[in-house]
Amino acid sequence: MTAPAAAAPFLTNWFAILDSDDADRILDLITDDFSFSILFSTGGDGATDFHGGRAEMEGYLAQRQVGVRTHHLLTASTVGQDELFLGEVRRSGVPEATFMASARLDGDGRVRRLLIGRSPAVLFT
Repeated sequence: MTAPAAAAPFLTNWFAILDSDDADRILDLITDDFSFSILFSTGGDGATDFHGGRAEMEGYLAQRQVGVRTHHLLTASTVGQDELFLGEVRRSGVPEATFMASARLDGDGRVRRLLIGRSPAVLFT
């Protein structure tokens, strides 16, 4: 069963922007005190932890392969100011990895904290 996009509207929008040709627009969605960690596993012992604040997010965006991978919602939820998003990363439409994202938003609907973990070891589909 797939959850409706409204179950985590911020993260649904975040990944839509990330998959677009203008991913830098996500920088408009972060707070001044933003911090994040993206643990990006490629399988086996291969993993990279991208983390920090705005400058590090800019670096993360700069190193991405634009248009190669897309993010797809499997299920999501929102409780108060927190959103959770379980998704699948696809390369050319083929499932490559599963990821979990959690975001804590501020009162203006911008993200203060973002934690994402990605692994090809477990696929939910």
